[in-house]
Amino acid sequence: MTDFIRKRVVVTGVGAITPIGNTPAEYWEGLVSGRNGISEITLFDASRHACRIAGEVKNYDPHDYLDRKEAKRMDRFSQFAVSAAKQALADARLVINDLNAEQIGVIIGSGIGGLKVMEEQQTVYLNRGPDRCSPFMIPMMIANMAAGLTAIHTGAKGPNSCSVTACAAGSNSIGDAFRLIQGGYAQAMICGGAEAAITPLSFAGFAACKALSFRNDDPAHASRPFDKDRDGFVMGEGTGILILEELQHAISRGARIYAEIIGYGMTCDAYHITSPVPGGEGAARAIQLALKDAGLTPEMVNYINAHGTSTPANDSTETAAMKKALGDHAYKVAISSTKSMTGHLLGGSGGIEAVATVMAIANDHLPPTINLENPDPECDLDYVPNVSRPARVEVALSNSFGFGGHNVTLAFKKYV
Repeated sequence: MTDFIRKRVVVTGVGAITPIGNTPAEYWEGLVSGRNGISEITLFDASRHACRIAGEVKNYDPHDYLDRKEAKRMDRFSQFAVSAAKQALADARLVINDLNAEQIGVIIGSGIGGLKVMEEQQTVYLNRGPDRCSPFMIPMMIANMAAGLTAIHTGAKGPNSCSVTACAAGSNSIGDAFRLIQGGYAQAMICGGAEAAITPLSFAGFAACKALSFRNDDPAHASRPFDKDRDGFVMGEGTGILILEELQHAISRGARIYAEIIGYGMTCDAYHITSPVPGGEGAARAIQLALKDAGLTPEMVNYINAHGTSTPANDSTETAAMKKALGDHAYKVAISSTKSMTGHLLGGSGGIEAVATVMAIANDHLPPTINLENPDPECDLDYVPNVSRPARVEVALSNSFGFGGHNVTLAFKKYV
């Protein structure tokens, strides 16, 4: 694809259901105020688990968006996705009808999919036998169903897919949707990530691979990216959805534009099933490719929403990657990890963090990294510690990295 045939793509709507707010406005207010969404687990009895804290979505009622029969036939991650997609379409004032349905698509990623349903049905199978398993088990648990159900509930008949690239899934979905519009294969896309993996088996597995924080006595301070006392990530749940549109399509209907998406870089470490490659070479290349795709120089970047998981390996490696990709300018860029407030939404993280990034551009305000009390000497950049700050944001990046070595960077800019 050559530059002269690329269509410009803008963000015209957002949806968010998160541990710190169940609408985009609530989520943004929570970010700016430094609200902490981490607390003791209530979704299951975690008393036997080494990790008993999480970023749960609170006060969410799927029946605000779905009737009871529909909601009952969806896993929680799909409920989140469909609900936020409806929010985003309403925010964009985009009506899908017979005239445009085939030009509007959906890509919503999930790292894990319907694990809760799978666990529940495994119990049914063991206790009551195979004939008692639900006929809805498979369509409720498969990871693509958030995208499929969103299309069913919105009428979007265009390209439809699902990225399942672990914690990079949401960002891959947004990048892939960007490419489809850029290449003329769709006029608009509903895209992002969704996850609802706060389940007993999930916590047992992540604890066994020593990825989680075990700061059970102090959940509010457990997620502490770039702090030398970090001990692992805190799992969160929820979804973030963007409406991407081809620029002229958005202008023709008088759409409000949050930001323009201008670059997409993705690479693989080809190194280890869970650990990032030392020195951050793969992540650095993803940042560099996003900059190249966008026609940007490092000096043009004002803000980075970091992957920033609060794990010992990620935060120092990501810092090294940003230095490698941006050179000396890395010390002049404001960087924050909003996972300090929401926890890590796995495949949903790229979605809510892209929402945070475009909101930072639209509002010229930087979310903080809370709980950054004792900076790691290896993490010596400006992470907007503890308190948000006003700042002009012309260009911003959003990083997402996943188990398996997946690296994704998205580039956004202020629309002019």
